Amino acid sequence: QMSKSTGNFLTLTQAVDKFSADGMRLALADAGDTVEDANFVEAMADAGILRLYTWMEWVKEMIANRDSLRSGPANTFNDRVFASEMSAGIMKTDQNYEK
Repeated sequence: QMSKSTGNFLTLTQAVDKFSADGMRLALADAGDTVEDANFVEAMADAGILRLYTWMEWVKEMIANRDSLRSGPANTFNDRVFASEMSAGIMKTDQNYEK
């Protein structure tokens, strides 16, 4: 974790240089949502960078192999379950923001 009191303080510029802006966003998003002091955990920033790299590699693979992916109507059982779950999630989100 990063804390002045433990001597491992980084400025924003140093942290972005070390972890990238996206790595910082992921680690800061995980640092805490409450009114308590947030803890920036360097291991979380490192893990975020690895997840981003893995995701980018997957996207490149999907783009390279897009001709072999399924096409046509999305009407299988799995397609209908996916669409239903997405709709349910959207409805729950809408209900939370209307309050």
